[in-house]
Amino acid sequence: MPILDPEVQVLLDLVRKSARPPFEALSPEAARAAYAASWDIMQSPAQEVASTRDIGIAGPAGELQLRVYRGAGTPADTPLPCLVFLHGGGWVIGNLESHDRLCRRLANLARICVIAVDYRLAPEHAFPAALDDSAAALQWVHDNASALAILPERIAVGGDSAGGNLAAVLALMGRDGNAPRSMFQLLVYPVVDLRAQSDSYRAISAGVPLTASTMHYFIGHYTPQEADRLDWRASPLLAQSLAGTPPALVLTVGIDPLCDEGRAYAQRLHDEGVRVNALHLNDQLHGLLSQGNFVRTSHLVTDYIGAVLGDAMHKGAATR
Repeated sequence: MPILDPEVQVLLDLVRKSARPPFEALSPEAARAAYAASWDIMQSPAQEVASTRDIGIAGPAGELQLRVYRGAGTPADTPLPCLVFLHGGGWVIGNLESHDRLCRRLANLARICVIAVDYRLAPEHAFPAALDDSAAALQWVHDNASALAILPERIAVGGDSAGGNLAAVLALMGRDGNAPRSMFQLLVYPVVDLRAQSDSYRAISAGVPLTASTMHYFIGHYTPQEADRLDWRASPLLAQSLAGTPPALVLTVGIDPLCDEGRAYAQRLHDEGVRVNALHLNDQLHGLLSQGNFVRTSHLVTDYIGAVLGDAMHKGAATR
């Protein structure tokens, strides 16, 4: 186990004392309820934004819910850059509420519009359902930019963990003309290799909320057909090329089975000519951005991400 931030150690001690069963010991329904019970405990209070509204759109398998945030102080009629945000949760847990506070902070920090996507979850809806919903949402956002008061040439994709997986794939699809092209990709401790064979999987096997066993549980629900794990749309690290994808910010943390694959993805982006800001914190846990009530570094890193995101989306090269 790596050396821990002392505040992370306090958090882990509290988790152990709670005797909370790991997600992999629960049914998906029970895991969702357990995850929801942690949000008020773990996350910083929600910030006020200029506006929020929920929208239902036509998705691949029925109505798809989106939540639209506009950063505090942004005029309602001024077109803004827009981040399409995909929540984490191993494609099994999480929803619009689980990441509502993070989306609010990013909208405020970057002074942008954030549109969160409530994609279908596994195992009820296995791969590629979550990706299909995410792609449909990105297309709808692009097609309805004027009505949403956003800039269609300044749309980014982003997400954490499983949402980072979906964002990375959407960025690749945009490069290839199979989705609207994005101008930036925000990948927060992303899942990018469902083969799950890295050294960090072997190292992070117990004592933390997200272990290798937990990830195997999530991966098994999302891709029950093992062959699908070799599809680049499930494992973007296996894509033949990452060249030509948009500039990226990739956050990785050391106490995370996903650490090695996230760092490998950032390195490949660099090696293949993509501008990448790779931030690694070796003393932090997976889920850092949702631990603000316990870990001060959560606020510092979120502030940094918001600053980088805002600079990239307001001043970076727009898509053509």
